[in-house]
Amino acid sequence: MPPPSSRVRVAVVGTGGIVSGSHLPALAAHADRVALTAAVDIAPERLEAFRGAAAAAGFGDMRGFGDLGAMLEAERPDLVLIGTPPSLHREQTVAALRAGAWVLCEKPLTLSLAEFDAIAAAEESSGAFASVVFQHRYGSGAAHARELIGSGELGVPLVAHCQTTWYRDAAYYEVPWRGRWASEGGGPTMGHGIHQYDLLLHLLGDWSEIRAMAARLVHEVESEDVSTALVRFAGGAVATVVNSVLSPDEVSRIRVDCADATVELTHLYGHGNDDWVYTPRRGLADEERATRWRTPAADLPSSHAAQLGVLLDAWERGGRPPGSGADARRTVEFAAALYKSAFTGRPVFAGEIVPGDPFYEAMHGNHPDWSPAR
Repeated sequence: MPPPSSRVRVAVVGTGGIVSGSHLPALAAHADRVALTAAVDIAPERLEAFRGAAAAAGFGDMRGFGDLGAMLEAERPDLVLIGTPPSLHREQTVAALRAGAWVLCEKPLTLSLAEFDAIAAAEESSGAFASVVFQHRYGSGAAHARELIGSGELGVPLVAHCQTTWYRDAAYYEVPWRGRWASEGGGPTMGHGIHQYDLLLHLLGDWSEIRAMAARLVHEVESEDVSTALVRFAGGAVATVVNSVLSPDEVSRIRVDCADATVELTHLYGHGNDDWVYTPRRGLADEERATRWRTPAADLPSSHAAQLGVLLDAWERGGRPPGSGADARRTVEFAAALYKSAFTGRPVFAGEIVPGDPFYEAMHGNHPDWSPAR
């Protein structure tokens, strides 16, 4: 293993379930490339538990901090992983960027386009980059599908469906920041379905128009608990998007019907090669071609580890990592447009939400008392 001095020096901010359960194993999977040097948490007992888990994973006795600024000043990490509640992401990401560190932040990176553009400004002034965790984009199955669609191998994309139908009970929303505009940015559109429609955008590219509806049907929260959208893509394809936390039979699904084949992904919280199914159109007789669709590279499942590996590759090249910049902004703009269409009852077009638009400043358009018809 390379000495610590030659590895990327990493600090984590927030040591709760997502960092302990997903980021720590991802770091361990890349232990030959990273050195975990510090952790930040306002809860001392949680911080100490994480330090113990990190030591057991082979990272030694890292330093613990109760304050992000103190950690950045003392440690000067190369990369900061952020796993705190969403309302803290902008402030913590900007602080890390200004200290010269790259950032990999849990979704959503920001609660609004205004917050995203503040991060973009910090990137420009610091020369560092901020990526958002969208692990479903990564892994061999997603890479293979994107290559096939982008190259035209499956024919022109025509129709798509993106489904995140999950179930969350009342106890889930007892966590104070969940379901509130100011702290989560929205409901399943921001906190759950965002993974799948980010992957849909990753596969199909820029969107041009959204017509949406949202409702609060069950949960006593500020935001929606279900949303639906009709989407037109710049390339001409049309799609449906469904985001729900009301669905007992939980599934995550993307289907893209191209001129020569349908590609469908069905999973829940992560996927491997076998979860991607390719169905040739009736009458397509080129068996060798169809076989190529179904035989991607060695199986690398989607995961935080898969995304971290791609980010570390970008670090070594010194170039912008995927899932940052305009690539990440497109997904935030999609969410804002879905909410704007749902609130206003009219179509929203790419590029129309700009400074001065209330939906640029907040996903609810500064209408916190939104109360949809049941």
